[in-house]
Amino acid sequence: MMIMILGGSASGKSAYAENTACQLAKETNQKKYYLATMQVFDNETQKKVDKHRALRRDKGFITIEQPIDIGKASEKMKTEKAIALLECITNLTANELFSKEKAITEAQVIAKITKDIAQLSKKLTYLVIVSGNVFEDGIVYDPATLGYIRAMGTINQTLAAMADEVVEVVVGIPIVLKRRKQTCIS
Repeated sequence: MMIMILGGSASGKSAYAENTACQLAKETNQKKYYLATMQVFDNETQKKVDKHRALRRDKGFITIEQPIDIGKASEKMKTEKAIALLECITNLTANELFSKEKAITEAQVIAKITKDIAQLSKKLTYLVIVSGNVFEDGIVYDPATLGYIRAMGTINQTLAAMADEVVEVVVGIPIVLKRRKQTCIS
């Protein structure tokens, strides 16, 4: 089952996602993995990584650093009966799109990320995905940044369609956009 959690910068989406993953792990008695996608390039990103590590320090997550090729994260997990928290699509998309190692188009990054996440989701009991709203500031950007924003829009739409549940966190308040279908057993 896939749960997608969206929000703007500092909206509370990460804390909500961590609490969701912890609750699911408690209910199912399964391991929790944290799939970290941020690459550290400067003091600001290091501070962000340190903040997220501190937030989850005592929550029992097994961290897998996977800034690109998110589908390969499953190879590093000890079991498929697990919950994984993927933090976050905005970093993963930027890492894939702007990789210095290989040129990749907007269409290729969209296809790669959505395919990898679909495969990853099938291997887990729950996949909790964090993504950001990067399209709401109304600023005019250079062509490369516009390509990233377009890719993020398509990836978010595709993942939301794939997800069983979609929640947007606004000022720390979760707003359910798509609810899990409950099965009725009689």
